[in-house]
Amino acid sequence: MDKKVILTIDDEPHILDLLEYNLTKAGYKVLQADTGEKGLECLRSMQVDLVLLDCMLPGIDGIEVLREIRADLKLSALPVMMLTAKGEEIDKVLGLELGADDYLSKPFGIRELEARVKALLRRSMQNQREADPKEQFQTGGLAVNHAAREVTLQGMPVTLSRKEYELLYILITHPNHVFTREQLLEQIWGYDYFGETRTVDVHIRSLRRKLEENPDQPQYIRTVRGIGYKFVK
Repeated sequence: MDKKVILTIDDEPHILDLLEYNLTKAGYKVLQADTGEKGLECLRSMQVDLVLLDCMLPGIDGIEVLREIRADLKLSALPVMMLTAKGEEIDKVLGLELGADDYLSKPFGIRELEARVKALLRRSMQNQREADPKEQFQTGGLAVNHAAREVTLQGMPVTLSRKEYELLYILITHPNHVFTREQLLEQIWGYDYFGETRTVDVHIRSLRRKLEENPDQPQYIRTVRGIGYKFVK
């Protein structure tokens, strides 16, 4: 089996060395970039399975790198874990809104990092399995073609991050079923997520902005107060 390729983008040499040593030891192939520009160049020229991306970078910062990854059709589904030494909650929320799959603050434990990397890669491989070509869902003007992983609204394509798509898919395939935030975290993130359940709220808010005519009075994704969310056909 070919080794999974992980790209580490960080401007601190000791962090790059630490990641390379431990992830190589864990059986991965590791690529390095010390700027956002070099990281993007690597992503566009090589096959990468997962990105570990520092928020604070010289030149193009990590948030802008993430924005460019999610805007590139060839890279948009790529798992991205953000690394940061900053503690401000706004950084985490912004990263999640832009489609980060996970978020880890420095300093971090190697075992925790490896567990998260393994979980993200496992989820990515599950999503890459061939989908049933008959899996198509439509409610009003919203349509999901799961085989092509395409979402359209009133016939116009809608660009979703990987996590946004997974969240929409699980909701639309279980209409009127109420999911708690904890259930959505477990099923979509694929493990006991170390973050807060606000992660779900951030992605729901982003989905509503993209899919709902009036995000404050959603037609499709409804809040069930005190419990979680459901999709209404």
